[in-house]
Amino acid sequence: MLRTTNKRVLPLFMFLCCFSAAAGNSPLDKIKLPPGFAISIYAGDVPGARSMALGTNSTVFVGTFREGKIYAVTKERKVYTIAAGLNAPNGVAFRNGSLYVAEIGRILRYDNIESSLTRPANPVVINDKFPKDTHHGWKFIAFGPDGLLYVPVGAPCNICEPDPDHRYALISRIRPDGSGYEMFARGVRNSVGFDWDPQTKEMWFTDNGRDWLGDDLPADELNHAPKAGLHFGYPYCHQGDTPDPELGAKHSCSEFTPPAVKLGPHVAALGMRFYTGKMFPTEYRNRIFIAQHGSWNRSQKSGYRVMMVTLKDNKPDKYEVFAEGWLQGESNWGRPVDVLVMPDGALLVSDDQAGVIYRISYQPQHSAATPPAHGRQQTSCTPRQSLPV
Repeated sequence: MLRTTNKRVLPLFMFLCCFSAAAGNSPLDKIKLPPGFAISIYAGDVPGARSMALGTNSTVFVGTFREGKIYAVTKERKVYTIAAGLNAPNGVAFRNGSLYVAEIGRILRYDNIESSLTRPANPVVINDKFPKDTHHGWKFIAFGPDGLLYVPVGAPCNICEPDPDHRYALISRIRPDGSGYEMFARGVRNSVGFDWDPQTKEMWFTDNGRDWLGDDLPADELNHAPKAGLHFGYPYCHQGDTPDPELGAKHSCSEFTPPAVKLGPHVAALGMRFYTGKMFPTEYRNRIFIAQHGSWNRSQKSGYRVMMVTLKDNKPDKYEVFAEGWLQGESNWGRPVDVLVMPDGALLVSDDQAGVIYRISYQPQHSAATPPAHGRQQTSCTPRQSLPV
């Protein structure tokens, strides 16, 4: 049975991180992490930073939304703007030296990108047949273990029935050249993050629940799709057990695949990754890290943190906070969007409100006398008090 940590059960001892001058205007002293972990600014001039992808040379490619830009952050921490004027280019993916970018309605490919960051060639349009609706039209994209590019298309509304051509509320996949369109999962309202279990190679994805059913319904979801063709309930059933008040009479919740984890109402669960690095303690290996962007229409805000799901026998066992503090009372100074595991095992977190990328590392012996990684000043985490999750 899934064990969920909250303020009433299963306390987890946390550290408060001391403020670092390298944080600039980001008050990193507010971020709470488990013992031994530290947070620093990896790149501090990335306005609107959202989805991330890793290149061959440890270049971090970063998509945006309103900014219309694509950034590249080199391992020397230099930030390049490699494209501008795009239509909500949220999604980025990297394969065989090429950067794939998802706009609303089409997918672009920038070839030999890491050797041309200062002067990229014009992109190739590999597919321009996706719907052009702006409502939930921005995309997260990633290549699966099968070598195919997975491309979600959100519902063009808060709640509405699928169109006859089944172009919305789904996750599709295509070949790297843009051909071979195929529907992979249906009944997916708006997924902005997915990854594959490194052991089973099965997909897991986040999905944002509908709005305007009150503060506490429905929960966002973490879903498990071990095969193609599953339907996850939208628009008829939410969170696996709640019929939609407008459309729920048309289908029973029992007809659909329920979520693996209810992530909480309106938390805006976006980017997620399995932790495959070796820097964190062994027990963190293959855990799922989920960035929660935070609620926008809840009377008391929720989310604004990074959560963690532990699997046991391919099923969720624990759901708990990993990093929090971007929300202080009802005021938020940051909004996590995506997470990315780096070659050294550190975890990057993008923040489109603060316009930065954070680096979370594990250094159990870290002290003021120990030089921080990459020559950058990090927060020094020392125990101040125990806090419940």
